[in-house]
Amino acid sequence: MLGPDWVEGCPSCSFLADHFDGAIPHLNARDVTLAVISRAPFVQIQPFQRRMGWKFKWVSSSGTDFNFDYEVSFTPEDLRKGGPNYNFNTIPLPLEEGPGLSAFHKDEAGNVFHTYSTFARGLDILVGAYNFLDFAPKGRDEEGLAFSMAWVKHHDKYTANDVVDTKRGYIQPAKSHDCCKG
Repeated sequence: MLGPDWVEGCPSCSFLADHFDGAIPHLNARDVTLAVISRAPFVQIQPFQRRMGWKFKWVSSSGTDFNFDYEVSFTPEDLRKGGPNYNFNTIPLPLEEGPGLSAFHKDEAGNVFHTYSTFARGLDILVGAYNFLDFAPKGRDEEGLAFSMAWVKHHDKYTANDVVDTKRGYIQPAKSHDCCKG
């Protein structure tokens, strides 16, 4: 959701994260902890989390291979060689971070087991707004968009005059040093 040096989080991942806080007490009551993990350093995570008004647990995996091990972060070499292994397939993916969810179980002895992962549109079930849109007359209204989530913005960026660019593909968030390029 937030790559190293990104100015802000991915709008699509942020759309998903907008649905987390309300579920936390219900998950905790069932002995489930939800944690979001990003490669950005924690000092970069905190301001964006405050801006978005989120309270969920969000940690940094900066300096570790965690996101690479679970195939949601990709090296420049992965991207150059024709596509990384993502969503149980090798696909052309023009971004260094992809969405994913993994579940783990910790037994009484403290052993941790990876029990589940899903990626890309496999996360749709967690997006309550999509479920509401599925009941609406126009549905998700994503047909004809070059990138199905091209209409999604950070919740603090919508205006009354929004127009969707149907030809816009996914655009990775800018990096902090990108703002200074001429």
